[in-house]
Amino acid sequence: MTTEPPQVRAHPPEGPADASSDARGALALAGVLAAGLTLGTAHLVAAIAAPGSSPLVAVGGMVVDASPAWLKDAAIAAFGVHDKTALFVVTGLVIAAVAAAIGLVARRRAGLATGLVLALGALGAAAAALRPDASAASVLPAAVGALAGAGALRGLVLRAAPAPTRHPGPGPDRRAFLGLAAVVAAAGVLTAAAGVAVEGLGRAATAARDLVRLPRARTQARAVPAAAQSPVPGVVPFVTPNGEFYRIDTALTVPRVDPQTWRLRVHGLVDREVEIGFDELLASPLVEAHVTLACVSNPVGGDLVGNATWLGLPIREVLGRAGPLPGADMVLSRSVDGFTASTPLEVLLDDRDALLAVGMNGEPLPLAHGFPVRMVVPGLYGFVSATKWLAELEVTRFADQQAYWTVRGWSERGPVKTSSRIEVPADGAALPAGDVAVGGTAWAQHTGIEAVELSVDGGPWEPAELAAQVGLDTWRQWSWTWRDARPGSHELRVRAVDASGVTQTGEVAPVVPDGATGWHTVGVTVTG
Repeated sequence: MTTEPPQVRAHPPEGPADASSDARGALALAGVLAAGLTLGTAHLVAAIAAPGSSPLVAVGGMVVDASPAWLKDAAIAAFGVHDKTALFVVTGLVIAAVAAAIGLVARRRAGLATGLVLALGALGAAAAALRPDASAASVLPAAVGALAGAGALRGLVLRAAPAPTRHPGPGPDRRAFLGLAAVVAAAGVLTAAAGVAVEGLGRAATAARDLVRLPRARTQARAVPAAAQSPVPGVVPFVTPNGEFYRIDTALTVPRVDPQTWRLRVHGLVDREVEIGFDELLASPLVEAHVTLACVSNPVGGDLVGNATWLGLPIREVLGRAGPLPGADMVLSRSVDGFTASTPLEVLLDDRDALLAVGMNGEPLPLAHGFPVRMVVPGLYGFVSATKWLAELEVTRFADQQAYWTVRGWSERGPVKTSSRIEVPADGAALPAGDVAVGGTAWAQHTGIEAVELSVDGGPWEPAELAAQVGLDTWRQWSWTWRDARPGSHELRVRAVDASGVTQTGEVAPVVPDGATGWHTVGVTVTG
């Protein structure tokens, strides 16, 4: 009787055809490092050849432009003035995830992975080419970056996991992979740093701003009296410092505009086109005015509002040179980065201090706030009036043109709504029993604030004491003493009455499409 030897189950040979978890990690890392080199190289090329066309910025701008109004509102509500930083962080995480996936694909489909890298480069090039300030060189950063990234990816993948079509042999060469990975990572960091350095050397706008000497205003703003500041400690300063002034706009990177080459073009439904340069603007009879600006995305009680002393030329004087034609009812302002705003023509022609602003709180405009020239229009939310880095004024009609946010579901005119907020005490504060100091700010630009009233726990409205009024176009601060506050949880609410006698509505409405409404309410706890 014969017996057969026991059968031994065959196992496939281990080797490069079956990538281990370590190999998969190395492949994912290869994709991420290649993406880093792509972005670093593109940033350097952009700094040298085409400032503003870095693919990260160009694609990010395209995302912002394509985002619906509700998403923009959600981003501002969640991140406030840090919405752009959040966008870059999220974009970076998405890029890292996509790059890691491409690295894994590259092991079996090297041609497909290279094609994906080049396709992403083409997307970045297209986004840069479609920017309003694009030039023939705008496609270079994304193209050169993609080529560098594709080459790095191929080299890293060959060392991380040899192609599965090869005959079994030695596994991944970890030493060779780590060595090349270190080189690629260093190259990505160095190219990005070099790009930043070149940008610093080439920032003519920054240097030019430092050389600007603002002339004395023909019409000076009245001095701000000490009585304009609420006596309650913790209430915001009446004049918002430049570094603390809110910034909400669509520019992912601040446009760098050389004032020596800047020109404002006024055209459209006018008797004659007008162009004005920066030096001519500075030589004009300038006006100084205190004006409060507010963002339409400011929630009830929010901080997207600020007050500054602006220096500029009344827009009505420039429009007067052009001579608007009968039937025109809107001015479409356009920024150098393509942003547009629709402002009612009559608002720019009346007696309010609607300015082509060149100065802010005694300094040339900060770059982030529109240097060299921006619009400041009292009584309207910024999305229909406060265009920064101004390039054009087109006199037109609402029936013929729509602005950037109008086509995204926001209103076309955007008058500021009467608003008020409690700044002291803060929501959730714990307070000692007894008399409590309460203070805050109210605004109704170009109408003025006549009264502010407070209510505790839904009780009767009591008048607050108003600080001195500086002008109809600025906010007004107030103070109130909550007498004999007793232990327990309490709710304070505030409302304002404007100079026309209209009381701020308590009806709650969201910021879309033309600004939030409702009474600001804070909850506090009084301890025994």
